[in-house]
Formats: sequence, C-alpha cells, structure tokens
Amino acid sequence: MTTTTSSPDIILIAGHWLGAWAWDEVLEHLETDHSRAVAVTLPGLDGDDPERDTKTLDDQAAAVLEILAHYGVSEDRPATIVAHSGANGPVSLVLDRHPELVHRVVWVDSGPLATGSVFASDLPEGLMELPLPSFEVLAQQASLEGLSTEVLERFRARAVPEPGPVLRQPVELMNDARRQIRTTLVCCSIPGAQVLELAHAGHPMFAEVANLENLDVIDLPTGHWPMWSRPRDLAKIIQSASTRVD
Repeated sequence: MTTTTSSPDIILIAGHWLGAWAWDEVLEHLETDHSRAVAVTLPGLDGDDPERDTKTLDDQAAAVLEILAHYGVSEDRPATIVAHSGANGPVSLVLDRHPELVHRVVWVDSGPLATGSVFASDLPEGLMELPLPSFEVLAQQASLEGLSTEVLERFRARAVPEPGPVLRQPVELMNDARRQIRTTLVCCSIPGAQVLELAHAGHPMFAEVANLENLDVIDLPTGHWPMWSRPRDLAKIIQSASTRVD
C-alpha cells in the first residue's frame, strides 16, 4: 500500500441501530483542514427506506466501497475508516476485498472479525429486524457509562431496527492482506491489555486481533458509545491515527 504524510479522508461508520447522525459531536471536534471527514449511514439503517429490512452485509460493504469511490479514494490516496461496534461486519468485508484503499482502520470499541463470524446465528428466520432493546437489557450487553438521560433519549428516538439479514449473514474472508493494514484499537469498555490477553488466548470475539501485523492499542475509558460520552477525545485519537505513518 502507498504511504502518505498528508491526512487522508476519514470515513466514520457507526454500529447497530445507528446512522451518520451518531458522529455529529465527533465531527464538530475533528480537525479537517487537510482532510474530509464523512459519516455514513449504512443500508438498512435509513429509517425512510421501505426495503431496509432486506439489506445484507454485502449491501453494506458495497455501499462503503461506493462512498470511497465517490470521494476519489484509491491506492494512491487511501482513506482512514473508523468503525464502531457492529460496523465491524461490513468493514471487515471492505478490508478483505480492497485493502489497498485503506490507509488505516480505527476500531472503536470493536475489532476485526474472523471468517465465518455471525453476529446472531440464533436469530429466528422469521424475525425481519431487531429493534433497539430496553436500556436495562442493553446494559447487560454493553456499557452505558458516560451517557446522560438526554443522550439515551436521543438514542431511543433516532435508533433504527437492525436488519435481520445483516445479523444472520456469515462474514466470509479470504485475503490475508487485510491483516497488514495499519490498525488502531480504541478500547473503551474493555481495557486494551485485557483485549490483547483475550486475543492471544483465542477468544472468538477477539482472536483476529492476534493476527494483525501493524497494531496500535489506545485506551479511552468510558462506555461502549464514546462518540457521545467522550467525543472530543475520540476525535483527537481519530485525527492522530489518520495522519500517522509507520
């Protein structure tokens, strides 16, 4: 991959139930004098799309690649992709299919998937979409630390149900070049040292981290949604990562 000392485009992709709006506060803090920062709403997460519950991981990955092409991203001008939480499915596919387009990937309380991974293999076939659960249930799955009542109300009001096909589709990967991409793990709800320990122990959720060849680990202690609980600090990390050349 071609290296560059100028800041490439930054593509921000939020996790389940979220659209581009989730990055509003981070975008306010990003220094973009030498780059464009673009937040993305993946197919299936646009509440106005009447066919959103039919969208797949392939549809989402294709949409990300279309956005990269739209902004002129190429091997000579690669982008930084920022993926939060469940965005790791489509982004893992993008890295596998076109690693040459990515200057660096920043995983925000997330990480790369191993081939064959399925987010919810036990999701009933008849269930077309998965709405945002109650915050009592959600808190058992991910930390809500740092989120005010106002933020939680906004989350509830704007969340879009996650398409069933996205949650059921296995991630099929075959290009080991994805492991050579510069990678930054932003560890929020689980400390970085623990993530690395789990990765080297072969934990299925973190095992692929152990295969990465160019990895930085940064702790940002907070809950699972740092774009709301610590947006300024997250923006600084993203900006620094996007301009770093190893």
